[in-house]
Amino acid sequence: MTGDRVSGPVDGTPALDAPADGGASTVGREARLPSDPSARVRRVVALVDTDSFAKWGAHLLAAAPAGWDLDLRTVATPRSASAKQLRSAFRGLDARLAHLRTAPPVPKDVDAIVEELRQDPPDAVLVSLIGPVAELVIDEVHRRIPDRPVLVSGLPGISFPAKWKGIFFRARADLFVLHSHREVRAYEEMAIEGGVVPHFALATLPFARTASASAEASAEASAEASAGAAAGATAHGGHVRDSVVFAAQPSVPLDRADRALVVRWLVATAQRHPEWRVVIKTRAAAGEHQTHREEHPYPELVPSDAPANLVVESGPMAEHLDRAVALVTISSTAVLEAAARGVPALTLTDFGTGRHLINEVFVSSGLEGDSVDLVDGRFGTVRPSWMQDNYFHPASDDDWHRRLTELMAQRDAGKLVDRAPARRSRGGVLRRAWERKNALGGADRSALGWLALAIGAPIRTGKRLARKARALVDPPEPVVVAAPTSQREAGAQRAGVGTAEAPVSEGLGDREQQLVSGRDAG
Repeated sequence: MTGDRVSGPVDGTPALDAPADGGASTVGREARLPSDPSARVRRVVALVDTDSFAKWGAHLLAAAPAGWDLDLRTVATPRSASAKQLRSAFRGLDARLAHLRTAPPVPKDVDAIVEELRQDPPDAVLVSLIGPVAELVIDEVHRRIPDRPVLVSGLPGISFPAKWKGIFFRARADLFVLHSHREVRAYEEMAIEGGVVPHFALATLPFARTASASAEASAEASAEASAGAAAGATAHGGHVRDSVVFAAQPSVPLDRADRALVVRWLVATAQRHPEWRVVIKTRAAAGEHQTHREEHPYPELVPSDAPANLVVESGPMAEHLDRAVALVTISSTAVLEAAARGVPALTLTDFGTGRHLINEVFVSSGLEGDSVDLVDGRFGTVRPSWMQDNYFHPASDDDWHRRLTELMAQRDAGKLVDRAPARRSRGGVLRRAWERKNALGGADRSALGWLALAIGAPIRTGKRLARKARALVDPPEPVVVAAPTSQREAGAQRAGVGTAEAPVSEGLGDREQQLVSGRDAG
C-alpha cells in the first residue's frame, strides 16, 4: 500500500457519499493533525453490539493510554444490547467514557457508522462485534474508507480452546486481542494451520485487572474470603457478604434437563444455607438479547416452591461480587472477575470437562468442583501455578498498546498493509449481500439483501438438513477430555492421602448422584 489516496473502494463499488472532487474527506481531521507527528493525540473509536461485546469493548478501550481520545458507538443488529444492558456493561469506566453509563449510545445502522468513520476517520477502530457483524464492518471499512483506520478486534472473556470462526471472521483486522499466553499460542497455531498470518496481541482481561500484585497474595485473599463464607456473612470493604452468586450462561449447559439440574442444585444450596442469598445472576431480562441465544432461560426453570433465599437478579457482575461469599458457574468469565477480587469460586464439572462446556481452561486451576461441593459450601481458590499462563500474567507482558501504536504509525506513513480475508467463497456482490443479510437480519432492508436471502435461504436450509441427516447416521458426541472432579479430591491430594468416598449431599437426586460420582459425565 502506498501513501497515495484513492478515490474509492478497491473493488470499484461507489463509496458512501464520497466528495464530489473524488478526494477523501478530511472533515474534522485538520484540528487533530499537528505538524509534529509525535505530538499526535490518538483517537480510537470502539464499535459494539451485544451485551458481552459491549462490556469487553468498553473496558478494553478504557485501558488505552491516558492521552488518547476515546469514543464508542453501538451498531444496530438483531442482538444489540438494550439500554439497560449497556448501562450495566459500562459500569466502572474511566472519566473518558464514564458518560456512557448514564447516556448509552443509541444503536445506528452499519452504513451510518461507516459513513461517520469515512467523514472523520479516527486513528483506529476497535471492532468489538459478534463474528458475522465484525466481518461485515471490517470489509466495509476496507472497501469504503480510502485512508482507513487501523482495525483492532478480539473476543470477550475466555477464548480457550481456540475457535476457527473467531479467526475466520476477523482475519482482515490488523490486530486481534487475546487475554492469556495460552490463548495466544492456541490461536497462532490454528491460524497457521488455516493459512492465516498470525496477528495476535496480548492484553490483560479488563475484568481481571484488580488481581493482587502476586499470585500468593491473591491466593491468601481467597483463602480468607473462603473462611468468611464458611462462617456466614461477613463485612468486607463496606459490603455485607451474604450471597452465593451463580453466573448463568445462555448456552452452557445447553440441554433443558441439564439446566434444570443446575437449578435443583441451587435450590438444595439455598435450603442447606438459609443464611445465604443464592443468586441466579442472569445477563438479560425477558425480551433482551445476548451474544449467544438462550433457549432455556434459568428463571423459567425455577420451581414455584423454591426457598425465598433463592433469587434471580441481573445487573453488573461487579455489584454482585461486592457482596459475594462465593461465585459459582460452569465456565463464565465471571469466575476470573471473582478470582481477581479474591472471592472463592467453583467451576462445576458435573457434566464433565470438554470443549463444548468451555471449561478445559480450568483444569488444574484449583477452582474445579461439583454439586456436592456447592451444596456443602465448599469453594476453591485459584492456584498460583495456574495464573501466569491463564489471564493473570504480569501487566508488563501486555503488548497490544505497543503494537497498536506501531500500526498507527504505519498508517501515518502510508505503509499500513491490508490483510487477506480467510473467506475464499465466490459470489461477488450477491455473496456480499448474503453475508450482510446474514449478519444484520432485519436491520438490513436493502433490495439486494432480500434477493440474496431468497436465493441463499433454500441453499442454507438444504445444507442444514444434510448435516442433520449425517448426524442421524453418525451422531457426533462432544469430546469430554476429563471426568468430573471435586474440591474433596483436590483437598485429599494436597493432604497427600487417597480420596475418600464422600457421601452425596442431602437434596440431590439419583441423576445428580450419578453425575457427581462420575458414572455419567453428561
